[in-house]
Parts: sequence; C-alpha cells; structure tokens
Amino acid sequence: MDTDSLRLFVLAADKLNISAAGRELGFAPAVASARLAKLERTLGADLLRRSTRKVSLSLEGVDFLPFAREILAQEDAAIAALGKGNPLVTGTLRFTAPTTFAQLYIAPVLPEFLELYPEVTLDLRLSDTQFNLIEGSFDLAIRNIALEDTSLKGRKLADDKRILCASPAYIEKSGQPDHPEDLVDHQLVAFRNQTARPLSGPDGRTGIFDPRAAGCHLVLDDGLSQKLATMAGAGISMNSLWSVHGELANGSLVQVLPEYLVTDQSVLWLVYPQTNVLSAKVRVFMDFLLERIGKSPVWDRAFND
Repeated sequence: MDTDSLRLFVLAADKLNISAAGRELGFAPAVASARLAKLERTLGADLLRRSTRKVSLSLEGVDFLPFAREILAQEDAAIAALGKGNPLVTGTLRFTAPTTFAQLYIAPVLPEFLELYPEVTLDLRLSDTQFNLIEGSFDLAIRNIALEDTSLKGRKLADDKRILCASPAYIEKSGQPDHPEDLVDHQLVAFRNQTARPLSGPDGRTGIFDPRAAGCHLVLDDGLSQKLATMAGAGISMNSLWSVHGELANGSLVQVLPEYLVTDQSVLWLVYPQTNVLSAKVRVFMDFLLERIGKSPVWDRAFND
C-alpha cells in the first residue's frame, strides 16, 4: 500500500480539504485527487465523500482512519530506528479538553509549544462534553474519569482534587453546614449527570454529596458557569481545585465542610487511542503538558501555601 497516499488521506481527513492536503505534501490538486481515488480502488471502499462545497469522511473512512494513522506511525518509527527519520516533529494534532481547564492552563502555554515545534498544527476542540476519540479521529484528550474504555490508553497528568464551595454571601444568608447531612437543607448547584460523591471526615466519619437527594434546583453542563453561579450566591457546588483555587485565595469563594475530603480519587488523564506506536507529535505534546502543568500543579501549590 502506498504510504504517501495514506498520508494524503490522513491530511485530507484532518483538513476536510483534498487540495490543501495535497499542497502540504507537494501534490497538485488533480494529482492529489487521483492518488486518493487510486487508494479507494485499492481498498474497494469510498473513504471520502466529495461535493462541490465540502469533503467529509464516509463511514468506511471513519473506520479506516485509525488504521491509516497506525500504519504511518509504524513507518515513521521504523525509519527513525535506522537513524534516518526526519528530526522535525510534524503534522496536525487533534486534541480535545474541558473548556475551562484548557482556557486556564493549556491555552497560555501553547505559544511556547508551537515555538518549540513550528511544524506541528494544533487542532483543538474545547468542550465539557466528552467526544469519542476514535470516532472523532482525536489524537489526544484530557479526561477526569476512570479509563473504562479498553481501546484507550492514558498517562496521569495530575490529581483532580474536588472541594465543596459557596460564596460568602450564601454562607451569611443560609449558614455553614457542620456535617454532610446538613446539605439536604441547602441549595446545591450541580453539574449535569453528576453522581453522588463520597465524603470522608475526621475520626472515620463519612458522608455524601448528592445533589439529587437534596432536590437540586440548578443544573449546568459547563464548569465555568457552575463556578460563576456559585460565586453569585446560587448555592453550594463541588468544584475541582484547579478551577477555584484563585477564588478561594481572593475570598470570592469559601470552602464548605473543609474537614471532609471528596474521596473519589479523581485524576486528570492524558488519554489517547490504543496503539502500538505513539506518534512523535503526540509524545512531545504529552511530555510538554506533563512538564509545564503536571510536574508541580499551580493549584496544589496555592492551596497548600
């Protein structure tokens, strides 16, 4: 199988533009179209749907794309093993992350990464909705849940400590709960599909943060909106420390039930599709994020000072 044509297909899938993919590889538009057509004849499947206005992946193209990426990664690794590979890290890296985390911690360091690796193009999808990595052809994602999908692998970026917060105005109006059982008498702000979380207190005491049991009247699907609503006095919410450590420091939020820990062992993972060979662009981006963000998380330092 012609790996140049595979590389053209992967680029065309990333850009959804055959001519642009061809230009990046030095092919004229007509040559690029002919190469892709030949690849499709070889495979006996239409990989791309073409119209006068746009290009999109067919169902067969979606299924084939991860294998094409794997073949190219294997080729690059084999050539590098002989000491003949291109020393430049190149290509488009599709990356998805929670919106608020990306805005606070990833976006500020991207210029440094792109200066280090100018041949890499970052294609970011920022959303608190979790995309399917394989179906969406993503190379990498940040997740804060357990890795249950066996088609994925992950490296730990940092612990994701959760705490309960409220605004000073809300506490002044409604009082500070002394025990987890008191939460049923408070207004709770919850993230959509949030499950009950266990709480562990002093002397072996336990509790639970369960918005549904408390009759939660405000449900959101965006982390920043949840924090802002909490700061405005909407009630008590559970937040990641990385999201609220600044507000705790300046007093716009206060910790609720500070002696109780959320014991769900949440972790921020860098997740990528199962593969035998990790591409250079993914490897260097993961190493960069681990060094700049995960090595000594600023939120842990601020909270412990």
